[in-house]
Amino acid sequence: MTGRLSLLAFVAASGAVHGLPQMPGRAWLLGLCFSATVFTAFAGRYLPVRRRWQLLAPLWMAIAGLLLTIVRVEHRLADALHFDNENKVSRVVLRVAGLPRLGPDSRQFEAEVISSIPDGVPSRIQVSWSAGKWAGPYGRADRTPADFPELIPGQVWRMALTLKPPHGTRNPQLFDYESHAFAQGIRALGNVRGTPKYQHDEPWASLPVVAQRARYRVRAAMQPYLQDKRYGAVLLALAIGDQASVPASDWIVFNRTGITHLVSISGSHITMIAALGGLATLFLWRRMRWRGAALAERLPAQVAAAMAALLIAWLYCLLAGWGVPAQRTFFMLAVIAATYLLRIYMTPFRLLAVVAFVLVVLDPWALRASGFWLSFGAVCILMASSSWYGSAVGRSRPGKRERLRGMLSTASRLQLAITAGLMPLLAIIFHEVSLTSPLVNAYAIPVISLLVTPLALLLAGAAAVPGLEAVASAFAWLGHAALHAIMIPTVWLSELKVASFNVAATPWWLTLVAILGLMLATLPYGFPGRRMAWLLMLPALLWRPGGPPEGGWNLHALDVGQGSAIVVQTRHHAVLFDTGLRSSTSSDAGMRVIWPFLRSQGISRLGALIVSHADIDHAGGVRSVLEALPVAQSYSSFDLLNYLEREAGLLGMPGQLPPLPPAMSACEYGMNWHIDGVTFEFLWPTANSARSRPKPQKQARNAQACVLRIRGRHHSALLTGDIGSRQESALVDRGLGQIDVVMAAHHGSKTSSSPAFIAQTLPAHVVAQAGAWNRYGHPAQDIQARWEAGGARFWRTDQHGAVSVYSRHAGLQVRSERMAARRYWQRRIPAD
Repeated sequence: MTGRLSLLAFVAASGAVHGLPQMPGRAWLLGLCFSATVFTAFAGRYLPVRRRWQLLAPLWMAIAGLLLTIVRVEHRLADALHFDNENKVSRVVLRVAGLPRLGPDSRQFEAEVISSIPDGVPSRIQVSWSAGKWAGPYGRADRTPADFPELIPGQVWRMALTLKPPHGTRNPQLFDYESHAFAQGIRALGNVRGTPKYQHDEPWASLPVVAQRARYRVRAAMQPYLQDKRYGAVLLALAIGDQASVPASDWIVFNRTGITHLVSISGSHITMIAALGGLATLFLWRRMRWRGAALAERLPAQVAAAMAALLIAWLYCLLAGWGVPAQRTFFMLAVIAATYLLRIYMTPFRLLAVVAFVLVVLDPWALRASGFWLSFGAVCILMASSSWYGSAVGRSRPGKRERLRGMLSTASRLQLAITAGLMPLLAIIFHEVSLTSPLVNAYAIPVISLLVTPLALLLAGAAAVPGLEAVASAFAWLGHAALHAIMIPTVWLSELKVASFNVAATPWWLTLVAILGLMLATLPYGFPGRRMAWLLMLPALLWRPGGPPEGGWNLHALDVGQGSAIVVQTRHHAVLFDTGLRSSTSSDAGMRVIWPFLRSQGISRLGALIVSHADIDHAGGVRSVLEALPVAQSYSSFDLLNYLEREAGLLGMPGQLPPLPPAMSACEYGMNWHIDGVTFEFLWPTANSARSRPKPQKQARNAQACVLRIRGRHHSALLTGDIGSRQESALVDRGLGQIDVVMAAHHGSKTSSSPAFIAQTLPAHVVAQAGAWNRYGHPAQDIQARWEAGGARFWRTDQHGAVSVYSRHAGLQVRSERMAARRYWQRRIPAD
């Protein structure tokens, strides 16, 4: 037990480092080591030997995990883009190191930097190469794909790159891109300028390059057979782990039906391939001879089979991209093989502890991946539930068919047990639980695991061999036909309202109770109250955070990049003002940020949706929001229905509209409503300004943007859209009065925030929503200085992340996501 606790102490200490806002200083570390040394001396003098070992081994393993992780983190932090090179052009010689992501007008890949001018470029970067003029967020259906040179891992290129440090949106409970990039070792993002020049090829530069090159060759061989098939990208993902081309709409279906684990390369796939290779080796080894003697006489067939299975698993893990689930599976198989060869007995708990320790030693950031926890959680459930099935006493030995049927039945039941057991963990991580998952997995598990995945792998093998085109076509057709057959009912089930339910972000203590319940529920039979342990998960699944008190309000200025999206909560209602930017046909802020945030807050219905004007950085996510949750009433300064109809045509789905609100109105001065002790009223546009506006150009749209004032019992807020100084003057002339919180108009543009407007509103807090390094220069430094000179605290989402304001009787409380949940991998916020 001491050994296992020591390994877990190492893992836990390594994980604790990732929760630090910054790395501890040398004095703190020396103090820690000195304290541990003093405690060790005390224990050595006064404690018995057995007790001494039980205390000191976990202690020093924890310190070792802490120090090793800190050293690794400091090394990676030092490998950063120099401040003088940010958002400037550098000339870089680099080696393509990852599988390129293919788009019709772009290429994206990870690269290893060989040299740069000037110095100060990190060793690993991500490169984006766009061709020609951008086709816009909706693209063009008649646009032919751009012609790019072939990018193969191992090639060396000379490129001019505009480099920036990794930067992503930061919102409560949502995906942290900067954390992901840091864990992958990506320390800068580069956009290609000009025409890169090919230098030479280095196919054997390193083992990772060789593996990525093999993945590239397999993908290139498979693509001709899959490019015209609806779910061809899924077959590609099952074969080599390349999920980049799977449409976002498919991932929504997979998540709502709980089969995401089946369409990704998981431990079960790797184990299956390794087992098949091991069985084939076992069969052949027993029958092969060399120099008149059977090979089994020189090396036992079981040993040869174990070694072959491990080698095949390792090669397949490399082909699959060497992700955390693949690493966990390989090291688990390696430990099992080692214990078998060395005749060492190892319990499942020891096995998991050793594998977790090895993973964290090799990659401390594996703990930051959800795949780490889901993968180990699935194995724990599998190991626990494997003892739930047995054979009836006294029955005759079954035949081959009955044994095969029993094996398939047990495998399916075990997969269903994993699906059900992971529901609480999935709810905590992704804030969604699929209710159709047991039904869908019942038919999807055997089809995908035993038919689709083997056919995808056979396709990969046949496509890579010249002369087997007909065989490869047959494998592609069969695999896709099987997958398409099960996707028909799966898509239908995913569209049901009861397909899934949302789970709000839970407090830490409820999360611990749910995890404890999951651990107790997977214990073997005989443990008291084991069945009742599932009830411990219900509080986390049913948790709903309380709203503000009557007359109070919460305002969340979300970080959506260069766009606007503001969520306002009252006691029992929620209002959304603007929906952020649409960046492509398959991605917008409504899908990526707004709906996940609403779900994490337990918001399943909007009382009002306000789209201030028709600019794409304010209305870009409206379709996704309407598809995600019901909206009682919408307000806009334009014809929202016409906008949605036009957008449907641009998206290539004419006539397909999202669910519309029962009431759709234009925002206009004088309109107001009162809920939960809070008054919402439109201050702009006026009826006269709407009638006199010119043809809809950008300036006219900005001038007609909805302006909303929120007044609770204690404080007020003003949401200004993109109005300019002329509209601000009109509001001032009408006697706007003092406002506690103001959203800076037009993202803090120089055309807004006039001195008269600032002098009359005199807010305590001003928030500007803007994207990092945006080409408009928002917010303007002069505007920020003007607000600060007026006595306001100026917040900007590009530096502070999402900004949340809470209006209470005790006063205004403001929370910045980047400041309140700071982590060591973040860029530093400029000093005020």
